[in-house]
Amino acid sequence: MTEKTSSPKAETREFQAEVAKLLDLVVHSLYSNREIFLRELISNASDACDKLRYAALTDSKLLDDKSGDFAIHIAVNKTGKTLTISDNGIGMNHDELIANLGTIAKSGTAEFLKAVGDSKKDVNLIGQFGVGFYSAFMVADRVEVVSRKAGDPKGWTWSSDGKGAFTVAEAPDAARGAHITLHMKKDAEEFLEPQRLHQIVKTYSDHIALPVILDPIADDPNKKDGEPKAETLNSASALWMRPKNDVTPEQYKEFYHHVGHAFDEPWHTLHYRAEGAIEYTALLFIPTQKPFDLFHPERKGHVKLYVNRVFISDQLEGLMPRYLRFVRGVVDSSDLPLNISREMLQNNPTLKKIQAGIAKRLLKDLKERAEKPEDYAAFWNAFGSVFKEGLYEEFERRDDLLELARFTSTAVDGLVSLKDYVGRMKEGQDAIYYITGESAAVLKNSPQVEGFLAKGIEVLLLTDPIDEFWVPTVGAYDKKSFKSVAEAGTDLSAIKGQDKKDDAKDEAPADEIKALVEKLKASLGEAVADVKVSHRLTGSPVCLVADTGGMSLHLARMLKQHGENPAGVIRKVLEINPKHPLIKRLGGVSGAALDDAAHLLLDQARIVEGEAVPDPAAFAKRLSAFLEKGLAKD
Repeated sequence: MTEKTSSPKAETREFQAEVAKLLDLVVHSLYSNREIFLRELISNASDACDKLRYAALTDSKLLDDKSGDFAIHIAVNKTGKTLTISDNGIGMNHDELIANLGTIAKSGTAEFLKAVGDSKKDVNLIGQFGVGFYSAFMVADRVEVVSRKAGDPKGWTWSSDGKGAFTVAEAPDAARGAHITLHMKKDAEEFLEPQRLHQIVKTYSDHIALPVILDPIADDPNKKDGEPKAETLNSASALWMRPKNDVTPEQYKEFYHHVGHAFDEPWHTLHYRAEGAIEYTALLFIPTQKPFDLFHPERKGHVKLYVNRVFISDQLEGLMPRYLRFVRGVVDSSDLPLNISREMLQNNPTLKKIQAGIAKRLLKDLKERAEKPEDYAAFWNAFGSVFKEGLYEEFERRDDLLELARFTSTAVDGLVSLKDYVGRMKEGQDAIYYITGESAAVLKNSPQVEGFLAKGIEVLLLTDPIDEFWVPTVGAYDKKSFKSVAEAGTDLSAIKGQDKKDDAKDEAPADEIKALVEKLKASLGEAVADVKVSHRLTGSPVCLVADTGGMSLHLARMLKQHGENPAGVIRKVLEINPKHPLIKRLGGVSGAALDDAAHLLLDQARIVEGEAVPDPAAFAKRLSAFLEKGLAKD
């Protein structure tokens, strides 16, 4: 943002660079149903009141201005064609108005643009990215916000037509909170009708725990005889405190949209009350789609904590395990203290017991949903990579998490459980074999799995970064150890499979292979930790594997991508296939020709592994020379 003009009374500023494009998307593309704007503004007003109610727990002076009970007001001026949504919540000061309304989705702009794509796409994503306020420009050609932050002596007015700039000026007489006035477009005057407003609030905001009040409309030409009266449009009771039988699926869905800032359907809804030594009520949702901040480094949760219906926090560590951070919803307890800081609260033993109870209940529900594989696959494909973080971090419930985990494998097209895998293990097989990498399709065609596929041995294809960490931490399942197929020393001879019995006849003589191994070691030197004969290769001449007990090649690449150099830690072993025609012919090659062949084979193995060739020029020179010799013989 850059300041265009400035004076003691008012200043005009330009929006950040992306705002023009975002506003165009908001106004013309994102909402197929314009009435959503009212839901967004009411939701923001509710959050503002929640924040002040919490802040006042430690600073009661914030409520000294006698602004009355917390409420959200809607005022209609038919003569002036304006609609005003007001709250008496926390409010905003000068700098916050500029920061919150002068930029769109400060932390989510890039993700928002990426998710939406182009302006032709009709996607309801706005609230999830923190730009719900700008939905007002769908129905208004000018928006004014008059706000005074609780505890501040004066307020401010923010105003914009949404076309590239906004102004900020002092508002000395502003009431506490935010008062948003929409100057309605001609084609949006339907939203000045009381019946229409009543229908929208009842549909989208009935769950709001504060009263949403329609103020008397003095200039309503359709008013009945008598003085106009204020009307509360919603139930104004906490939805999570209502009996389950009194809540409809549609109400659950709209509450999920509100509490999760989401527009998808909830994949799962959990509403229950825990009673006993610790009492609390939970209304939780598992989304259908990934939240945009799912992989944010801070890994914060987004379940709102209330104590006796007083909002405390929506990002409290300790309320929800990090591997369940995709869960949205509300937890309300009467057993937690109100007059305690968030920092102390997150270490409160009662909160830890609530977290344990919530996690236990959610995992129980997931086990029930997992009985329908196609249904459960939708959950796993969206959140499995995060859920598996629990296998690394969560010891107490690790067995439950292992039962719920699903994987891609070489045996079937869909997802498999570890129980499925163990049930299909071959006679003589005592380990669960896996391979890690970026792509299941690439891993399935890796030379490292050739011998396993030839024997019909199933291999798990692990493609999430967390797989490199939870597997060695867990170690085993059902007394079957996990073993990487990309580690040297794998011997499949004890496993009875479907391989041919006369494979040994295809191998080069043992003495020739032994001599070739020594020559390759001498040629490659320190480029590899060792050269060994492979028992896994069937169609490829060579492959690279990690030394026994060493860091996997995939993990080494991951660390390198993050600026860490694992050189000296990773030990690469080149395995050769004694049955491959090329390896057989190399037995009679020596000198410079063997050196070139050895380095070409190593570079080939590197390329297959997804590694960069360290000396592309040398690789190209050797390859050209070999092609030239081959063509010359023809």
